[in-house]
Amino acid sequence: MNARAHWERVYQGKAPDAFSWYRPHLDTSLDLVRQAAPSTSASIIDAGAGESTLVDDLLASGYENITLLDISATALDATKARLGPRAAQVRWIVGDAIEAELPPACYDIWHDRAVFHFLTGEDQRTAYVRQVLRAVRRGGHVIIGTFGPEGPRKCSGLDVVRYNAALLHDQFGRHFRLLDSREELHRTPFGTTQQFLYCYCILE
Repeated sequence: MNARAHWERVYQGKAPDAFSWYRPHLDTSLDLVRQAAPSTSASIIDAGAGESTLVDDLLASGYENITLLDISATALDATKARLGPRAAQVRWIVGDAIEAELPPACYDIWHDRAVFHFLTGEDQRTAYVRQVLRAVRRGGHVIIGTFGPEGPRKCSGLDVVRYNAALLHDQFGRHFRLLDSREELHRTPFGTTQQFLYCYCILE
């Protein structure tokens, strides 16, 4: 099964709040976006947005230039339905974060919570970093959230790669200066906990 078919099956099979990664509000992500983009006119892309409520909170905070990217049309359709008329304020892209055709040097903020750790092949990670380098303007910020060193080894039936801050930053290389890293213990809807790691970089 290819990646698109896998994630369509995943999203078609569960309610949004039945996934282990679900949070009513992505507080860490929102805090980092606000730190990186005090201006509400900043161009923000949420890669692997899925059915996340980050877009709801960004719109409520006044951000005006938001793009959601996900490989699953089902997930994005669910988010559109939830937003209702506010969906017209958002740009929607169905595509793989690695392969999607994105405008060059367009985004002030690249946000990804829980896509990068699914990239288990070095070639996938290299292609992802190349995409970020192309799509984010110089001086823009990159926020990546993955499972931390004590996080799960698998998610949604797939292997993942776990990171500490140094290992995650090394994947992106010299063009990305690490500004901050944070660990978060995420409490799942099932009452268990998962360790997440966030790295916040500037593209130089």
